Amino acid sequence: MNVYWDAGIKMDDGVVLRADIFRPIEEGRYPAILSYGPYGKGLHFKDANAAQWDYLVSNYPEIYEGSSCKYMNLETVDPEMWVHDGYAVIRVDSRGAGRSPGFLDPLSERETEDLYNCIEWAAIQEWSNGKVGLAGISYYAVNQWTVASRNPPHLAAMCPWEGASDFYREVSHHGGLASLNFTGIWYRNSVLRVQHGVGVRGPISSMTGDYVAGPETLPEDELRRNRVDMVELIKAHPFDDEFHRKRSPDFSRINVPLLSCGNWGGMGLHLRGNTEGYALSSSEEKWLEIHGRPHWAEFYSRYGVTLMKRFFEHYLKGVNNGFEKMSRVMLWIRHPGGRYVLRNENEWPIARTEWTKLYLDSSTHTLSSRMLDMESAAEYEAMGSGLTFLSNPLPEDMEITGPASAKLFISSSTVDADIFLILRAFTPDVKEVHFFDFLDPHTPIGMGWLRASHRRLDTQKSKEWRPYHTHDRQELLTPGEIYELDVEIWPTCIALPRGFRLGLTVRGKDYEYAGVPIRVGEFTLAGSGPFLHSREAMNNYSGNVTVYSGPQYSSNVLLPVIPQKNQM
Repeated sequence: MNVYWDAGIKMDDGVVLRADIFRPIEEGRYPAILSYGPYGKGLHFKDANAAQWDYLVSNYPEIYEGSSCKYMNLETVDPEMWVHDGYAVIRVDSRGAGRSPGFLDPLSERETEDLYNCIEWAAIQEWSNGKVGLAGISYYAVNQWTVASRNPPHLAAMCPWEGASDFYREVSHHGGLASLNFTGIWYRNSVLRVQHGVGVRGPISSMTGDYVAGPETLPEDELRRNRVDMVELIKAHPFDDEFHRKRSPDFSRINVPLLSCGNWGGMGLHLRGNTEGYALSSSEEKWLEIHGRPHWAEFYSRYGVTLMKRFFEHYLKGVNNGFEKMSRVMLWIRHPGGRYVLRNENEWPIARTEWTKLYLDSSTHTLSSRMLDMESAAEYEAMGSGLTFLSNPLPEDMEITGPASAKLFISSSTVDADIFLILRAFTPDVKEVHFFDFLDPHTPIGMGWLRASHRRLDTQKSKEWRPYHTHDRQELLTPGEIYELDVEIWPTCIALPRGFRLGLTVRGKDYEYAGVPIRVGEFTLAGSGPFLHSREAMNNYSGNVTVYSGPQYSSNVLLPVIPQKNQM
C-alpha cells in the first residue's frame, strides 16, 4: 500500500483535521471507505482494547488471511483487507481527538458538518473515482446516520455496523432513565485518553511511532477548556430537546443505499438504531442484517468482510454482482446454546408475524394466552427483585423475532416509578437461558424501560408493537392512583424448543443474573452489560409498585411470534 500519515483536511472554519490514507500502489481512481471518530486513528486495536483483541484473534484467526493486521484500528476497517481489492481507506481523527485540533464535542452538529466536509474532500482527490462509502462499528456507525440525513453529494453508500441512531432513546436515556454508567466510563477511557493535546502523556502508535494524541502536549486545564463534559451535558438535558435532536438523524431525508448491520445482543445501545434506521429511512435500496455474538467480532470476520465488500463493490464500483437482488432482510435466528441459523426475509418487522399477547396474572404470577376473568394485584419493592410472571411449558416450538412491547397497569406509593422489564427464557427445569451481549455473557433475551412520569405517547409515531414516547415533559403520579403504561421492549430473536418457558420480570432497577458478576476493565457486568441506570432523587423511585391484572386492567406483553409453518 501507499500510506499517507496525517494528511490535512481543511474545514470551513479553518480547522485542519488529520487523516491517514491507505491507497493501492497502482495509479488509478479508486472509491474511498471513510471513517471519522474520536478513538485515535493511530491507536492499534490491541492497544485500544486488549481483551477484545485477544478474543478476536482467538476466535477469528481468519483476520490474518490476507493481512498482517499491522494497521488494525478499533471499530474501523482493516486497510490491508480493502486496499488490495481496489479501495482507498481513509481514517479521520475527529475534531479535538487524536491528532486533529479543535474543541471536542462528540456527535455534535459541528462533527456532522466535519464528516460531511471530509466526504466531499475525499471525492475530489485526484486518486478518487468520486464515490465515498462509510463503514465502521459503533461511533463510526452512529455518525453515518446523522451525516446521511444531510445528503452529501458524493456519499454513494453506507454500512452502519451496530450503530445507534436516536441519541436520547438509545444513547443517553432509555425510556427516560439516564444511562450514565456507560457514557461516563466510555468518555473517560475511550475518548479523553486520546483527546488532542494529551501528547506525551498518551499512547504511542505502534503504526507510526508518533504520539496518538499529539503532536503537541497541552496542560490539563487547557484540555478541560477544549472539551465538553458529556455526563454533565446529559444531566442538564433530561428530556428529548434540541441537544438530543441535533445528535440524531432525520430518517426521512436519508436516501443513500445502505446496509444496516445489527446484533441481537445490542440491548442498551445499538440494535434499535439499526432496525429503526432500516425501517424509517427513505432509501429505496436498503438492507437489514442482524447477527449475534460479540458486537465487534463479525465485522472483521470472513462473513462480515465478504458481505460488506459485495455491497460496496456494487455501489462504489458499479460491479453487477447481484447484490441488489439479495433479500432485503437477513436474520441470523438465535437458538439456545449459542447457535445461529441464517434466514432471509423481505421486510421488518416480518410481515407474517403473529402478534401474540400474553396476559399477566398478578394472583398467580403467571403469563396466560387468554384474557383473565378476575381482577388481581401484586406489589413489589421498587429496589427489590420485583415480580416474575412465568408461562406454562411451551406446547410446541416457538420463535419470537422482532420488536415487542408491554402494557402495564400500575400504581406507586411515590410520585414516580421506574419500570424495568426483563423478557426471559427458561429451560424445562426452569434454568434461565443467557446470551452474550456487548461485553456481558449473561444477558436475557429482551429488555425495556420506562419512567412512569414519561408515559405520554406520541400517537403519530407510536405503533402497538413499538410505543414511542414524547419524552418532552414530566407528569408525576398521584400515589395510589392506577396508571396505564406502554413500554417498548427492544427487538429480540429467540427460537425456543417445546417445553421451554417464557418469563417477564417487572422491577424497579437493572436486571442482575443469579451468578457471579464478571469484571471487564472498569465495567462490572451482571446481566445488563455496562448500560446501567442512575437516578438523582431516589425517594421518588424507591417505594412500592403494584401491578394490576384482569378484565379491567389487562396488563400484557405483546410478542412477535413467527409461525413455524411458513418459515423459509
